Amino acid sequence: MAEKLKPSGDFEAVKLLLQATDEAATVDRLKGVPSFGGITDIKSSLKRASIGGMLGPHELLAVGNTIGGGRRVKRFLAAMHEEEPIPMLFELSDLVSEQKPVEDAIRSAIDENAEVLDSASAELSQVRRELRTGETRIREKLDSMIRSSSVSKMLQDQLVTIRGDRFVIPVKAEYRSHFGGIVHDQSGSGATLFIEPESIVAMNNKLRETRLREEREIEIILRKLTALVGEIAEETAYDVDILGQLDFIFAKARLAREMKAARPRMNDRGYLKLRKGRHPLIAAESVVPLDVELGNQYSSIIVTGPNTGGKTVTLKTIGLLSLMSMSGLFIPAEEGSQMCVFDAIYADIGDEQSIEQSLSTFSSHMTNIISILNRMTPKSLVLLDEVGAGTDPAEGSALAIAILEHIHRTGCRMVATTHYSELKAYAYERKGVINASMEFDVQSLRPTYRLLVGVPGRSNAFAIAERLGLPAAVLEHARGEVKEEDLRVEHMIASLEENRLGAESERERAEKLRREAEDLRGKQRQELEKLENQRDRWLEKAEKEASAIVDKARKEAEQIISDLRRLAMEEGASVKEHKLIEARRRLDEAQPAPRKKEPARGAKNKQTRQIGPGDEVAVHSLNQKGHVVELSGAKEAVVQLGIMKMKVRLDDLELLSPAKPAAKQPLRQATTVKRTRDENTRSELDLRGANLEEALIETDRFLDEAFLGNLGQIYIIHGKGTGVLRSGIQEYLRKHKHVKSYRLGNYNEGGAGVTVAELN
Repeated sequence: MAEKLKPSGDFEAVKLLLQATDEAATVDRLKGVPSFGGITDIKSSLKRASIGGMLGPHELLAVGNTIGGGRRVKRFLAAMHEEEPIPMLFELSDLVSEQKPVEDAIRSAIDENAEVLDSASAELSQVRRELRTGETRIREKLDSMIRSSSVSKMLQDQLVTIRGDRFVIPVKAEYRSHFGGIVHDQSGSGATLFIEPESIVAMNNKLRETRLREEREIEIILRKLTALVGEIAEETAYDVDILGQLDFIFAKARLAREMKAARPRMNDRGYLKLRKGRHPLIAAESVVPLDVELGNQYSSIIVTGPNTGGKTVTLKTIGLLSLMSMSGLFIPAEEGSQMCVFDAIYADIGDEQSIEQSLSTFSSHMTNIISILNRMTPKSLVLLDEVGAGTDPAEGSALAIAILEHIHRTGCRMVATTHYSELKAYAYERKGVINASMEFDVQSLRPTYRLLVGVPGRSNAFAIAERLGLPAAVLEHARGEVKEEDLRVEHMIASLEENRLGAESERERAEKLRREAEDLRGKQRQELEKLENQRDRWLEKAEKEASAIVDKARKEAEQIISDLRRLAMEEGASVKEHKLIEARRRLDEAQPAPRKKEPARGAKNKQTRQIGPGDEVAVHSLNQKGHVVELSGAKEAVVQLGIMKMKVRLDDLELLSPAKPAAKQPLRQATTVKRTRDENTRSELDLRGANLEEALIETDRFLDEAFLGNLGQIYIIHGKGTGVLRSGIQEYLRKHKHVKSYRLGNYNEGGAGVTVAELN
């Protein structure tokens, strides 16, 4: 599919292609690329099965693996769609049919090594038992012969071997007349004969008949499986096409990740804006990014400048990135770049002269340009390199202006490079056409490969010659030969370039000042938050002091009121009860109400209780939950996170649930772990692609969930690989308190790539 990839001129089709690539890039970023392992192109096998041919074990195994791989990809994308919408990939994968009965039938009859299993049929199981019994009897018979003294002296070696599916023993050639039986082979030197003794000829014949029965039974099994595959051949061939499309879409996403490419915004109005665009075939460390805009204020760019300055690379970058975006590929440029869907991209780049066709450089260019002029439309992009080169300068520049004017009037988007100074004036005078040049450092005499839009290129010939040491007299004479008009143009260009450099310097200075201002504003915000926190602490302290003073005054007043009431009762004074109640109310109102402290901006809520051993806490910096084992000083605590213990600062912890103290043993801290059981507790953990440390953490968490979910058996998928992950996980299971036993998976459970554990 990559070799057949072509750009599309259909705007809606291009948008759909880019959306599919964008969804695949999202999946790759969040979950990684789904595994397409085991999926192969089985169309030829499906075709033979559909017309009645018989498939071999390897072909049937490939069919089973492809069906299983397609189901895994489908379920992976369906699960991903629930978390993050990927409508195009989901709809495409949902078209994959799940032929699980056929896959199960194949896997129950053929193992991972493409061998037909004994359990494939009752007849095959019986035949193979007879084979093993027959072979054992023959070996025992021959072993007894070679151990006897009368026979052993005639043997070259005391061993039993096989020639042509028949058991034989190696006899010395000189004992041939003394040793009966059938000769099946001899050694290269002729000193050893491989003889089948007469006593086992009948046994070997019976064994041969049993093998023929085995072959016939295997053929019956393979034909049954082939018939099943033939019934689903059409659907499965369609599934293979869909899986190929999905694999290709994810290949585009992987390419985008490797190239650090971004999704371009597409339009069909001829507008192109590249931000830091990079040629996809130039190494990232040496490529010079390109900023260019075309189709808004101007539709044509005329690029001038010295050779080896990067003009041709600029043309190729614009063309290649346009073709990539029209093919549904991300482009190596920054976010926000815009690309256009053209109906065609025409380019005349490089020297195409041919001795056989008797074409000069000029003729070759003209042939290409004439073809472009005959086929271009207002929705085309035209790229011309060294337009008008290869002939007389006066005629070449006039021809170049005429060609560019014709293309510009047509309404095409055009980028052209040239050496002719006359084209600089044309670009200045013509509306919708702009000059551009490749920057050249006169001090180092080297190009910088940067495109400068709006500034025509200078020849820099005099500056280069002077720096290289050309005599002053020769240089002055050369300057005298240049027309005054050309000198004015060169001075104008020099002035423009000087102004541009000054503007860039000012822009960089302004950018630096902006960053400093942002840093200063950030520091001020921090200081303001610090002052607000300090103010809150002072007000809280003052409120507490005021409350203490009022409490003291209330106690004294209550005592006085009590004394007054007692005196009134004793002496009959006329102090009214309602007056005493009013006095107490005024006293209550005198106590200030505590301020409600607003939480600091960006800060987390403070703990309402001191964290202690056994508490369940959240570690913010790691985004993990754990339990406090012990406090380490006044500012740190030791926290159990899965199988790891870590020292964490107390201000990085948030209390989730406090530890429950034991009823009868007050001196011991009891840690209570609370978990919410999911009704759909999973029984399978996929660790493929993880390193051992990550795998052990996930396995510990998974075992806890399975134990709490009352699962009796779990499956841990670690893959085959080097075996490091399998060994580490099984060593961990051996020591785990919840694990009763473990084993490798059977052939229908994943084989050596899966460990099955029984829980207590």
